[in-house]
Amino acid sequence: MPSRLRPTASVAADAILVGDPGRALMLAQELLEQPKMCNHARGLWGYTGKTPAGDELTLQSTGMGGPSAALILADLAELGVRRAIRIGTCTALAPELQPGERLLVTEAHAWGGATGGGGSVVHPDPTLSARLREALSEPVRPGIVASLDTLHSGGTEAPVEEGEATDMQTAALLDRGRLLGLALAAVLVVVESAAGDQLDDDGLERAAKSAGRAASAVLSA
Repeated sequence: MPSRLRPTASVAADAILVGDPGRALMLAQELLEQPKMCNHARGLWGYTGKTPAGDELTLQSTGMGGPSAALILADLAELGVRRAIRIGTCTALAPELQPGERLLVTEAHAWGGATGGGGSVVHPDPTLSARLREALSEPVRPGIVASLDTLHSGGTEAPVEEGEATDMQTAALLDRGRLLGLALAAVLVVVESAAGDQLDDDGLERAAKSAGRAASAVLSA
């Protein structure tokens, strides 16, 4: 039995990972027919069901921060997950990135957290990432994300040297996935521009649902 998740229903070999439990529920209702809650331990809501195409898919929340996400991914691997796509949020560093755009992660730089920090670089699974790029509708752009231990606020609290955006989980998930032998990819919704403009809740829901439909199609292929 995994250390953190306590599944009450089956977990699929393919999963979509989100940080927020509420977003896991929203995407489960959007993507699955008759989703069943498979985990509520620690408030990390997870759901499993069949897509309209008849494929089993799990939606699992991973909590906040890289350490939490890495631990949950290890539990999911123990439960049989073999492929996963992260749908997360990020804050833009590049001035051209605007709220509501999606960033397809081509590499993640770890500036602290479960990957050890120091700017170490990890990459998504190339096949899964290429398929995800094809499935995503515009606007989407490939780019580098810097993963931090704390939320980026535009200050100098973290030594980010390069990247289009910052988040808190992607580097840890990609690194742990590599160690576990899992195929992972990630797409992030920009919720704040470099100038501080914010994405509203309705815009975030629309962007997340669009990314979720693309991720589901890729995992069903």
